[in-house]
Amino acid sequence: MSSKINILVVEDEFLIRMDLVDYLSVEGFEVFEAAHADEAIAILEANDQIQVMFTDVDMPGSMDGLKLSAAVRDRWPPVRIVVTSGHRAVALTDLPEGSPFYAKPYDHAAIAASLRDLL
Repeated sequence: MSSKINILVVEDEFLIRMDLVDYLSVEGFEVFEAAHADEAIAILEANDQIQVMFTDVDMPGSMDGLKLSAAVRDRWPPVRIVVTSGHRAVALTDLPEGSPFYAKPYDHAAIAASLRDLL
């Protein structure tokens, strides 16, 4: 990979987040991580190099992953978005256009391939 893809992983479950962040780092991604939407927004405000956001739907805080996805699409339109959930199915109409959805448990290799394909 000639240049690293900058990805923001937003996941409130620490072990799930750590596992995915470790995997993506080994795969050559530059990974930023947040435990909830407010942290994600702060990271996006501080770093204009984020290219993709991978977010869980069900999270504590001011907004869930679907609201976060809509806010990111409105404020940072170039950022591609991937959504996941282990608790509910999400209709494509609930996602920003072009955003894939992955049910948990997901395959790490499939996620990495999808992130690369988005760009």
